[in-house]
Amino acid sequence: MSQTQTWEKLEGNEGTLTINVPAKEFDKALDEAFKKVSKDVQVPGFRKGKLPRQMFEQRFGVESLYQDALDVILPHAYGKAVEETGINPVDQPEVEVEKIEKGEDLVLKMTVTVEPEVKLGDYKGLEAEKVDTDVTDADVDEQIEAMVAQYADLVVKEEGEVVEGDIVNLDFEGLLNDEPFEGGKAEGHELEIGSGQFIPGFEEQLIGLKTGDEKDLDITFPEEYHAEELAGKPVVFKVKINEIKQKETPEFNDAFVKEELEGFDADTAEGVRESIKKDLEAEKKEEADFKMKESLVSQAADNAEIDVPEAMVSTEQDRMLQEFEQRLSQQGLNLELYEQLTGQGADAMREQMKEDALKRVRTGLTLSAIAEAEGITVDESDVDNEINKLAEQFNMPTEDIKKVLGDLSVLKADVMNQKAIDFLVENQK
Repeated sequence: MSQTQTWEKLEGNEGTLTINVPAKEFDKALDEAFKKVSKDVQVPGFRKGKLPRQMFEQRFGVESLYQDALDVILPHAYGKAVEETGINPVDQPEVEVEKIEKGEDLVLKMTVTVEPEVKLGDYKGLEAEKVDTDVTDADVDEQIEAMVAQYADLVVKEEGEVVEGDIVNLDFEGLLNDEPFEGGKAEGHELEIGSGQFIPGFEEQLIGLKTGDEKDLDITFPEEYHAEELAGKPVVFKVKINEIKQKETPEFNDAFVKEELEGFDADTAEGVRESIKKDLEAEKKEEADFKMKESLVSQAADNAEIDVPEAMVSTEQDRMLQEFEQRLSQQGLNLELYEQLTGQGADAMREQMKEDALKRVRTGLTLSAIAEAEGITVDESDVDNEINKLAEQFNMPTEDIKKVLGDLSVLKADVMNQKAIDFLVENQK
């Protein structure tokens, strides 16, 4: 006799999974539990690990093996039951032991939260707002100005006032209730006006000052400032302007292109303009395509009726926090250091991510439902094509990509979602 199981759907996203494990299998689990436990049992007259099973049960009772036997049998029994019933759990089950006795069938009753049913609304014939993809001369000029600014020289401003964009060398000291506070003093600090490096109000009050000027700046720290003793507090910064430097940018012409832009795919100013325009056009079209798809997916998800389990949102929050940690590590930071710098810990970040996490879950469920409704499938060639793209993108052999990915189920789900999105695009107004 083999294991049997029944699934009873309850209200919402929960159901009861009842598993009957044959006595023979349960007895095997008891044997494994005894082997594990007996290694550490010391009884006078017997070497450790050599106590006979019968004597162990007489002394400690067979019930002392039940929990370890459950630990042995539960993962396999639960996995098999899930596969046999075809349910899709989204959280760890609550396990209740209905019957447990040596020589008898083991009966387990589990409360399981499963993936919710999706009642699709309108998803065909949706309409996405048209995004302007035209590139103007002003767009190109802005890019050129930013590029040329990288080659600017800093020149001391002998006369004149501080204006936005200047680099100011200054001394400052902050006072809270006429007393200096920690971290509020510096000498010879260089600050670009308009960079937003300092708290709001500081840089703005330096505009109009001249070299040698001194001034008291009245500043109020933001309420959310990471240093609690300063958050929301009014302070005075005593500042002195030591030196003002201004940026002198070179003229954008053929000579500049030949001297500074060696290796660029154009050797004249007009050629560079055309190249930048083409790049901007490609970027705008890509951005418009992304926004169009995002709009269609968002509409389809909003039109669907889904009772999203809290467990799925929590799992997505964990995933988003992990993604954020990975981005921090690429910058040489970690969550602990980030919290010291910003005053924002992991719990606060998870809470901020909750709304986006819910949106992600709703989107994924909607796309899966659309794929099922439209008979969209993913075959081996689809997966191979995606792996080949990744191999080309990261300049790695396909076998190495497969090793990095390991389980391909996530990749398959991504491909399925993309096919569902393509369906929305093909069937929009």
